[in-house]
Amino acid sequence: MSHQKKEFSISSWAVDNRITVYILTFIIVIMGTMAYINMPRENFPEILENKIYVSSVFPGNSSEDVEKLVIKPLEDQFKNISGVTKVTSSSFQDYGIVVVEFEQNVSIEEAKIRIKDKTDMAKADTDWPNLDNGSKVEPSIFNINISEEVPILNINLKGNYTTQQLKKYGEYLKDEIENVPEVKKVDILGVDDKEVEIAIDVFKMNAAKVSFDDIQNAVKYENMTVSGGSLISQGTRNNIRIVGEMKNPKDLENVVVKSYGGTVYLKDIAVINFKEKEKTTYARESGKEVVMLNIKKRAGQNMISALDQVKEIVAKAQESVLPKDLNIKMTNDQSSKVEHQVSELSNHIIFGIILVMIVLMFTMGLRNSLFVGAAIPLSMLMAFAILSAFGYTLNTMVLFGLVMGLGLLVDDGIVVVDNVFANMKKV
Repeated sequence: MSHQKKEFSISSWAVDNRITVYILTFIIVIMGTMAYINMPRENFPEILENKIYVSSVFPGNSSEDVEKLVIKPLEDQFKNISGVTKVTSSSFQDYGIVVVEFEQNVSIEEAKIRIKDKTDMAKADTDWPNLDNGSKVEPSIFNINISEEVPILNINLKGNYTTQQLKKYGEYLKDEIENVPEVKKVDILGVDDKEVEIAIDVFKMNAAKVSFDDIQNAVKYENMTVSGGSLISQGTRNNIRIVGEMKNPKDLENVVVKSYGGTVYLKDIAVINFKEKEKTTYARESGKEVVMLNIKKRAGQNMISALDQVKEIVAKAQESVLPKDLNIKMTNDQSSKVEHQVSELSNHIIFGIILVMIVLMFTMGLRNSLFVGAAIPLSMLMAFAILSAFGYTLNTMVLFGLVMGLGLLVDDGIVVVDNVFANMKKV
């Protein structure tokens, strides 16, 4: 029985071109190291759903009316879109939402364009409902990215200040932090905007023979800035405007609601208060109310880099802008958790390589163990370079996959090296 001489072309080429192999190895080491340093760190990989959400607010209407007037026309339009696999909807008091699920081969941007076109067609229908001011009900079209909705850091502000003062400090920090490229947005929780409340005495209103429409129109037209045309002076045309917007809520007390049959002021039939809106957000720290800043990062960006810049901004603001007695505390810091997780898994990989080399050194010799040990980090660095090129982040799933692949690399390295030396002894 004759034996044919066989060889692997790539291995033969590598043996004949040592210098090229050394250069390629050096390139792999540099690219892999740079990729490992620069890859964005995250806790979990980005999860994108191929779903588009269309919500609409229709105040003063029951869930049945919202479904009939808003949701049903939208559903009829969305069912005719190519690539749609499922359409679901929910109707509530004053609010409705439609969820449109697309096939995986349809991108989010393309899906949004298709939904927007069909929504515009539904709004063009003459039966589409209008609000009280005559404007049409405007649906909101959006998609949800989990990684952009989970806050990566909370900044709590508290001290011997009112909530509105704390909100001003929070707004300053918000403007500064949102300039960080990796930060998507900053939400302020625990305090709401103020509003003017006009508490009308119904008995006084009826006695003065004033209707709600009279009060609404009086406040509307008295609190208005209008254009007064233009004035030509010395060859220059200047615009004139009549400023009528009220800056102080107390000015509403002198608004004339009725002038015929006796002058009736708003203060005669109502009590005017300037207070916070109905509370919609709550923020607590150790049971005490605080003003909280929720920081959310952009998808695919480096969380650790973003939080380092945010902490630097807060430190500078404490030194130069914010009062010294303002207590600022950072909670829910995701960067420390991610750094600890990445460092732990990286240490496991390094210790795995060291232990493998020690074991192989006693069984296969120092030279063979070095060959196997060098193959493992080179494979890891090559994986980092490829993952970085495709835009993946360094997260739990990636690192656990590399740890699991470590065993396969060891097995393959032992088999290859042992086979090489076995064949060398035959020559």
